Amino acid sequence: MALSYKRLWKLLIDRDMTRTDLRVATGISTSTFAKMSRGECIESSIIDRICSNLKCDVGDIMSFVDDAADETEK
Repeated sequence: MALSYKRLWKLLIDRDMTRTDLRVATGISTSTFAKMSRGECIESSIIDRICSNLKCDVGDIMSFVDDAADETEK
């Protein structure tokens, strides 16, 4: 299983925000955003900061995707 933050990127677009806007508002480092872009795990405290700032639920910003399903689509 891998993480996908596509829901977060879409939510930012829907709210007319950039990643930089969110980074500045939450104090999250650029390296953490790089991890998120690669679908890597980040600390739950960071997820909490994002959800608190955007006033949303965890499921609104991330999801688990099956690696095996990704392999068969390629």
